[in-house]
Amino acid sequence: MRELCLRCFRPISNCYCRYASDVDCGIKFVFLMHPKEAKRQRTGTGRLASICLPGSEIIMGIDFTQNERLNSLLNDERYFPMLMYPGEDAWNCGRQGFKEAVGNKQPLVIIIDSTWFCSKKMIRLSKNLHKLPKLSFKGSYKSIFTFKKEPYDYCVSTIESCYYIIKELQSCSLAKAECSPEPLMYIFRKMIEFQLSKENERIENGLPGSHAYDWKYTRKKEIPNLKAEAASPKSES
Repeated sequence: MRELCLRCFRPISNCYCRYASDVDCGIKFVFLMHPKEAKRQRTGTGRLASICLPGSEIIMGIDFTQNERLNSLLNDERYFPMLMYPGEDAWNCGRQGFKEAVGNKQPLVIIIDSTWFCSKKMIRLSKNLHKLPKLSFKGSYKSIFTFKKEPYDYCVSTIESCYYIIKELQSCSLAKAECSPEPLMYIFRKMIEFQLSKENERIENGLPGSHAYDWKYTRKKEIPNLKAEAASPKSES
């Protein structure tokens, strides 16, 4: 039986934690993780994000209406809770009155870590999320997650959502300006490199994949030169 890392739940030999650095941005992140997402360790970026974000929490479930921990956070006067979800009524850094609405409270960003299909169900069932103000991006972004096909061009992974929302909240002084979110993208890139290299090894050796649809993929994938565009944050001066 392979020994697992107790932080990222990866095998010790393939642990991502050695690439992790703290991103102490002044935002409280809470990841509401669908049980199916928790089992998909190969592509789950919510756990990677949590490793890099001090004070962040992962709460697993589907219906969070009666979840004591989440309700405790939502009722905590120190926080300004927001559900990260697109919508015409969503706050963003370009919307007038946003900074004033948050005031002196700490932003509490709640992210649904699941597929789009399951996310809609989780929100529908979780009545304590219905009245929360939504938070979305001011800008448009495209995922670098080449290993996984997002349902729409504007969809980004969980860890990319954290990265971009930190940068946007910094622009309106709602996150620590001195904090660099780059460690989030660094560990994400290392994950992509690992996944693509393992997929290419599978194809080279003619081995079956771990998913039923892997038989369709017989051409090796190009591994982007991610090292050139992102040096390790730990080596930065």
